[in-house]
Amino acid sequence: MTSEIIKRMFDACYQAKRTRDMLPPLPEGVRASFIQYLDVIQSLERKGIQVKVSDLSDAMELPRPGVTRTVKEMEEKGYLQKIASEEDGRVTYITVTKKGSELSQKYDEQYFDSLLPYMEEIPYEDAECMIQTIEKFYQIMCERRKHYDER
Repeated sequence: MTSEIIKRMFDACYQAKRTRDMLPPLPEGVRASFIQYLDVIQSLERKGIQVKVSDLSDAMELPRPGVTRTVKEMEEKGYLQKIASEEDGRVTYITVTKKGSELSQKYDEQYFDSLLPYMEEIPYEDAECMIQTIEKFYQIMCERRKHYDER
């Protein structure tokens, strides 16, 4: 590894952000994170999990307070619904509403499915390598940030 490669990695991350910014515009008041939350919740539900904030926080590797705020905002906008557990009233589950499902389908499934033919030239192995590298790069930078915050 050289400092030149590290600079190129940061440049590639910037380019990735610019690529993400090319996604279709979202409705007024909807943040890109909403789509990601909906996707993760639906993915967990397909595995048979009754989703709690802690499950979502763990799956997304995000702090619970931030997840709680976003879930509350999404609930207020009608994309999520909270349901108290019948066994333990202190436990609250999160589920996607019809409005949330429609939003997810329009801005996630339909858009990404339409990109499939254009992405055929990227081998699966290359895509997996990119994902793993970015995730590792992010983990390293998070650790470095903790180091700088301690100073």
